[in-house]
Amino acid sequence: MRLVEQARSIFAELGYTVEGNGPDFRAEREWKVVHVNAVYDMENLPRGSGQFHCFVAQPEDADELEERLHSLDPAYEWAIIVVDGEEYQVERAPPGPTVTA
Repeated sequence: MRLVEQARSIFAELGYTVEGNGPDFRAEREWKVVHVNAVYDMENLPRGSGQFHCFVAQPEDADELEERLHSLDPAYEWAIIVVDGEEYQVERAPPGPTVTA
């Protein structure tokens, strides 16, 4: 459960209100709701609900997780945060808004 605690801590530090227990929880800030999943099993990734999902994983799982999400092509924007000890890094973030001139 260390990964879950780290995921909750990351979102709390970023100013989100964290709701729920277990490896799947909800983080909310202003208008944005992010469904956060601490990834222990890549066979059970969420397929639907919510507009934004963030997957929190350990370094050795990041590449496989990204490949799996690309192959699933879910209907939501997703990001991956990799946690290594007390440090974390955003490995893949949702695309930014399209800018036209």
